[in-house]
Amino acid sequence: MGVNTHIDLTTLNTLFPKYNFTELHPTSDGVIDTTYIITNKQESYILKYFDRDISQQIKQDKQLLSTLHQAGLNVPLYLDEKKGWYLFKRLKGSSPKNIHLFHIQALARFMAKYHSYTKSHHCANSFFAPYNIDEKLYFLKKNFYLHYKKLEPLKRYKPKNEGFIHGDIFTDNTVFKKNKIGVFDFIDGGCGEFLFDIAVALLSFSPKQKPSDLNLFINTYNRFSSNKIKEKELKAMIKTAAQFYALLRLTRNKNTQRANELLKLC
Repeated sequence: MGVNTHIDLTTLNTLFPKYNFTELHPTSDGVIDTTYIITNKQESYILKYFDRDISQQIKQDKQLLSTLHQAGLNVPLYLDEKKGWYLFKRLKGSSPKNIHLFHIQALARFMAKYHSYTKSHHCANSFFAPYNIDEKLYFLKKNFYLHYKKLEPLKRYKPKNEGFIHGDIFTDNTVFKKNKIGVFDFIDGGCGEFLFDIAVALLSFSPKQKPSDLNLFINTYNRFSSNKIKEKELKAMIKTAAQFYALLRLTRNKNTQRANELLKLC
């Protein structure tokens, strides 16, 4: 998130007159799409302007959020669109700073239910297609050869197409209000493997891969899902997820420190 395209409060209220917005705050984190937090006397909202040509993904995102919201999952509710500005109801709560067992349990329940709905959801694209893994590995081979040798196994990863995955459920894409989890930023998701989706989430929610965290997640997820997961398979997929995000850290912003932290899990 962040702000690349600017708007002022007067223009905003001209576009969406029925909301009577009173405050407009640009976000500062992220660089992909313009994101503002806006408020009126009753509610808080998210305003987005997609600074990319992703019309199919936007259409998919709106449909997916509607499906998940109707299923009772705590995701942003799409409200309106004017001249490329998209308005969503903002989720209540805050991103967790310290992870406790109830966070793991809430995450597992959410993902089990969410996967049960997205397994039949049409995807506009594969989750992995935009990342050009082979191209990124070639760059790594030329510039970070020692890291390349550790990440080379990604060449052999052939993801199953089980349905739509978020692929980026890190803690900063979630909010908690007491024990209730909310998840947002589905826009860059796509078709992929549910176990990979889970493994990515656990990189953030259990960075030290504590056995108690993994066991609680597996037991809770399996209680709510017909798609059962096993510890051995999950641990192997966590390594793949760590390799994938280490690759992104190295090729996007040369973040060797974060990449090395992830590679400790491989």
